[in-house]
Amino acid sequence: MGSRWCAALLRVLVLQAAWALAGGQVRYSVAEEAKAGTVVGRLSQDLGLEAGEAEARRLRLVAQGRRASVELSGASGALLVSSRLDREELCGKSAPCALRLEVLLERPLRVFHVELEVTDINDNAPIFPAARKNLSLSENSPPGFRFPLEGASDGDIGANAQLSYTLSPSEHFSLDLQKSNERNLVPELVLTKSLDRETIPVHRLVLTASDGGRPSLTGTMELVISVLDANDNPPQCNQSVYKVQLPENATEGTLIMRVNATDPDEGSNSEVKFTATSFIPPSGREVISVNPKTGEIHLTGALDFEEVSVFDFRIEARDHGTPPLSGHCSVELEVLDVNDNAPEVRVTSLSVPVAEDAAVGTVVAVLSVSDRDSGANGRVRCWVWPASPFGVEATFSGSYSLVLREALDRERVSEYEVEVRAEDGGAPALRASRGLRVPVSDVNDNAPAFAQAVYTVLARENNAAGAELARLWARDPDEAGNGRVSYSLWEGGAGALSPSSWSGAAGGGWRPASSYVSVDAESGRVWALQPLDYEELQVLQFEVRAVDAGEPPLSGNATVQLFVLDENDNAPALLPPPAGSAAEAGGAAAEAAAAGWGSGTLWAWAAWGAPAGQVVAKIRAVDADSGYNAWLRYELREARPKGPFRVGLYSGEVSTARPLDEADGARHTLLIVVRDHGEPARSATATLSVSLLEAAEAALAAAAGSSSSSSSSWRAAPGAETGPSGASAATNVWLVVAICAVSSLFLLAVVLYAAARWAPRAAVLSAPGPTTLVCASEVGSWSYSQRHSRSLCVADGAAKSDLMVFSPNFPPPPPGAAPKDPQPEPSALLHTVSADPLLAFSLSLPPLPSLPRPLCSSLFSLYGGSAPAACGQRNFG
Repeated sequence: MGSRWCAALLRVLVLQAAWALAGGQVRYSVAEEAKAGTVVGRLSQDLGLEAGEAEARRLRLVAQGRRASVELSGASGALLVSSRLDREELCGKSAPCALRLEVLLERPLRVFHVELEVTDINDNAPIFPAARKNLSLSENSPPGFRFPLEGASDGDIGANAQLSYTLSPSEHFSLDLQKSNERNLVPELVLTKSLDRETIPVHRLVLTASDGGRPSLTGTMELVISVLDANDNPPQCNQSVYKVQLPENATEGTLIMRVNATDPDEGSNSEVKFTATSFIPPSGREVISVNPKTGEIHLTGALDFEEVSVFDFRIEARDHGTPPLSGHCSVELEVLDVNDNAPEVRVTSLSVPVAEDAAVGTVVAVLSVSDRDSGANGRVRCWVWPASPFGVEATFSGSYSLVLREALDRERVSEYEVEVRAEDGGAPALRASRGLRVPVSDVNDNAPAFAQAVYTVLARENNAAGAELARLWARDPDEAGNGRVSYSLWEGGAGALSPSSWSGAAGGGWRPASSYVSVDAESGRVWALQPLDYEELQVLQFEVRAVDAGEPPLSGNATVQLFVLDENDNAPALLPPPAGSAAEAGGAAAEAAAAGWGSGTLWAWAAWGAPAGQVVAKIRAVDADSGYNAWLRYELREARPKGPFRVGLYSGEVSTARPLDEADGARHTLLIVVRDHGEPARSATATLSVSLLEAAEAALAAAAGSSSSSSSSWRAAPGAETGPSGASAATNVWLVVAICAVSSLFLLAVVLYAAARWAPRAAVLSAPGPTTLVCASEVGSWSYSQRHSRSLCVADGAAKSDLMVFSPNFPPPPPGAAPKDPQPEPSALLHTVSADPLLAFSLSLPPLPSLPRPLCSSLFSLYGGSAPAACGQRNFG
């Protein structure tokens, strides 16, 4: 305080000196806020007045506006502070603040100007525009975001008005001062850490402004920073799982429960809408509804405990933010069985489905049985119906286990409806029941099984590639993957024997069935990969494997026997005459063919006067087809009726129809048509030229043909002449030998026939090649294929006289040729055999390579048969 007065005094002195220098103007200085009565200056002395002179001459101030805050003492002539001086009120922010006073002195009248400077003291604290500043920042504002603040003001001047700012401690905000000019600082609020409205919705900070006075004065402003919400929080249910029970007799409209969900966001971001989804079972949508605004769950349909005991569904709580967020919770609605004072049966735990290989004693469900009654009415006994394959075992009071008592078989029963019954001890007793559905899960315990172990499939040859031959189906009573069957051709049990292997041709042998057929993996259809040719393949046997998709997979096999049915796709083909054919006719006829005989003429000789029935020639033909399609018949097309020759319908032997005489001419040309029995029939034509010779010439021609058989098969020049004595001698010799041989062989044939007649009927005579059984309906007989068959089965029982065996017209196989892998003959192709003694004789004969061909021909002519194509071999033509 003393120092202040010293400073004031010093200023007065300075003003006085200045007044003296200025020519009478007095200057004073007084600090603002000086107390009333404070002497500003001795004005009378400073004006040079003597003591008492100021009062005598009436020294006074002229009152002007704000000058009322000072007064002049009339007795002492001192200038005093009369009221509070406020520099800020008098001068505001102007500096310096000077008050101009007028002093009057009478007798004589003089006017003095007094300048009073009001000096500033730090009496004003910084003042903010408002005591509270409300700010709003989004919670997703990034760190570093700046928010300019309005600074404080100070009524003082100079150092007393120089302000500095500080901010209350905060981990989210800091203060940065920016200079707007040389005198003022502008504070800026800086975000240093991300905001979270849900954690701190409002931040309250204090901004303090301090001036430069001594002591310093401060002013504060409260910063209320409201964090604006962003939709960064999904609604949250107050429970993750709601479990509620509802009696089955609850009426429609019953409030089941209310789901509560909160969203820490605000505004539309916190407005929640409820929806129900994922109903198990789906029928829950018909009996349960949810209020989208309140979350109240109401019953909208009737409940049935026996039908559905538990409804599971989810509640989705979605806000209205952008983008909307959602939360979920689960609701388990358990339907309680209602039966007044009756036992209650509840399923505590249910372990289904039950595997069909589950062990006996497996616990399927844990049951809780209770009764609201007490005493005898509350004593409950429990059992299961039907009694098998499940049973009830008591574990402890009120708890039972549903256990497996018998082995299960899903293929027999795939699901069980079990009813647990409870009966109390009341009178009359009341009962309650609880139905359980126990499905049986499948295990792969059944292999795929075909309806037949062997499938017989008939397919006509020349079928189109890709044609469906058959469809196989295997049943697997398992389900899903265990019962899903795929089919494949099993090469281990499949194959076909190529006919080239029978003839010893190169490249013959077994061929895989996969080269002929394929099996569709899904449908089991058997497709042909190529057109089938009966002449190449008659029987194809293979196995189809059916495999399920179980783990481990099981499989089953079926054998497919594919029989190719012959089509009449081959016309008869004429065969060249064999070597030495002149001897086969017993000297009665000779056969010849010129070069290129297939398109030329066959030649034969006959003697004049030959009797009726004399064999002149034999037409040999073969049909590549089989059975009925290969059964050939021979027809003679005569230019004139009742010609001298005829042809055997099935033997092809050309013989005289009547005795020949000179009127018939020296040469005859015969047109012979060979026709099969197919539909439509196919045919071939042969031209035979028969020359009539004298008996001696015919014999010589026959002898010449026999002697040249080793080097030439036929003679192309008819009418060749030989000596008559040589021909007669040769004929006599052969006749004697033939008579002896025929007599001996006849006796041998009778013995062998008797032995074959009474021998066991299961013997099989076979030669290379598979056998095909064909019924020749036109002639009412059975025949074997003329192409490959050499097998005849003799079975017990009487022989049938209508059985015919047609030997093939193929030439004999080359020497040394043997089948590589002959097929086993079918077990029962023929069960009867012809009683023809010639047939039995021919089958029982051993090979006769040493017999001369004329003798062989004469021997067969004796029995009314035709000469074989190659005497000395088992396979007669």
